[in-house]
Amino acid sequence: MTAPHLVAVLALEPLIGFDMTIAPLVLGEAKDESGRPLYDVQVCGLQARQAICTTTGYAVVPAHGPELLARADTVIVPGTRIAEPRTRGVLTPELAAALRTIGPDTRIVSICTGAFVLAAAGLLDGRRATTHWHFAEMFRSLYPSVRLDENLLFVEDGNIWTAAGLAAGIDLCLHLIRTDHGSAVANHAARYCVVPPWREGGQSQFIEQQVPEPGSDGTAPTRLWALAHLDQELDLNSLAAHACMSVRTFTRRFKAETGMAPGAWVLQQRLRHARQLLETTDLAIDEVARSAGMGTAASLRHHMRAELGVPPLTYRKTFRKDWHRESWETA
Repeated sequence: MTAPHLVAVLALEPLIGFDMTIAPLVLGEAKDESGRPLYDVQVCGLQARQAICTTTGYAVVPAHGPELLARADTVIVPGTRIAEPRTRGVLTPELAAALRTIGPDTRIVSICTGAFVLAAAGLLDGRRATTHWHFAEMFRSLYPSVRLDENLLFVEDGNIWTAAGLAAGIDLCLHLIRTDHGSAVANHAARYCVVPPWREGGQSQFIEQQVPEPGSDGTAPTRLWALAHLDQELDLNSLAAHACMSVRTFTRRFKAETGMAPGAWVLQQRLRHARQLLETTDLAIDEVARSAGMGTAASLRHHMRAELGVPPLTYRKTFRKDWHRESWETA
């Protein structure tokens, strides 16, 4: 009888406790037709049986030390606030030595800020990867050689897999099961965990957008005015006229202040407003489109798929408990 696939979850203090629990729970529900577990998921630390504090007020005591890494078929590094990889871009000697014991054919996975650890070890150099969107700017400053895409829920690049923040670790573990054993096994695990077997879209649908601060200088007053008139025509000429600037000057100052061209910024705000309406109102999709200045439901669907990866109805289902209302249109 073939032994189950050995998964080592490397817990590093200060540990994101939620991230650490994902693999034991999700992978633990992957079973063959006879009910035999397909994964043997074990938690290890840099020292065996030494308490590791989490960021949420409790500690865990892993049964294994780093020796487990050398035997593992898959190593998972959950989120952590460990200082050296998170703030200085380096590993402690103890952690570096532990990671060097991982075999060359081992699959290596990170969840959330665990990607900082893989990057500090040089495992992500030149590779595509993701991490929690909130930490993307810091990640890029520390690890510019990594091809980071914070819009994705997870990324598979060869034997290195990375997941975005928190619940995206569930998505990655289900995809891991699906890759290893097929959709039926993954769907069974998803049903037990009461989560969808596959989520459409990426992190971009969960990223908060900033509203400009009011002010008397620059383009901020015009941006605030535009936010109050998203259902109207907001072309470059009308925006520049409101700011009492030439089109050329307005465009230059707008991009310097926001990092975006005016048209791209307006589209971003229209989508933001549409998302808010989908989350908080029962408006039909075409009404949402008109209120957000998107024109038609077809236009809204096109832009939401392009920017967020999901159509309006799917987005509404994600954020509304009463998504089953029959009055909503099919997106």
